[in-house]
Amino acid sequence: MRVIRRETVDDADAVAAVHVRGWRFGYAGIVPEEVLARLNPAVWAQRRRDLDTAAGDHPFTTLVAEDDGAVTGFVTFGPYRNQQDPDDLVLGRGEVLSMYVEPARWGTGVGRSLLAGALAGLRGHGCADVRLWVLADNARARRFYERAGLRADGERSTYEIQLSGGRPPVGLAEIRLAARLDEL
Repeated sequence: MRVIRRETVDDADAVAAVHVRGWRFGYAGIVPEEVLARLNPAVWAQRRRDLDTAAGDHPFTTLVAEDDGAVTGFVTFGPYRNQQDPDDLVLGRGEVLSMYVEPARWGTGVGRSLLAGALAGLRGHGCADVRLWVLADNARARRFYERAGLRADGERSTYEIQLSGGRPPVGLAEIRLAARLDEL
């Protein structure tokens, strides 16, 4: 049985593990392999703890999908970050900051359940619309969000991936998808 619930501090390890596996499978062929290979779930879990992402007063909310007691995905949402700056929040406009599903659970409804929970949460906070950034080359994610009713709004950005050895970062093209919440 699937449950969508708010993240707790005890979820950090499971959420980080899903996050890393989501990156490795979802971004294969998009993000340089050396970057994917060095991802460390323990480091990402500690970052979640350090940022206190499960705190009730955190500006962003994370929901987890739990299937038969195991975390199978998560979504983080909240006020829109102007220019993707977490210190410049636009109240009344929502953003899905990240959503990852255990690759073995792709196509099983976990993502749809998480997105529905995030959109309901944004509506509950009085948001009129939702926006999110997705890598332009991530065709699978783009199809998922487009089926849900989000559309490219013409805004583009570059997501920089740090490489090792002092080499310059790799810039990956991002596009912004958006929709009015009353139309979803």
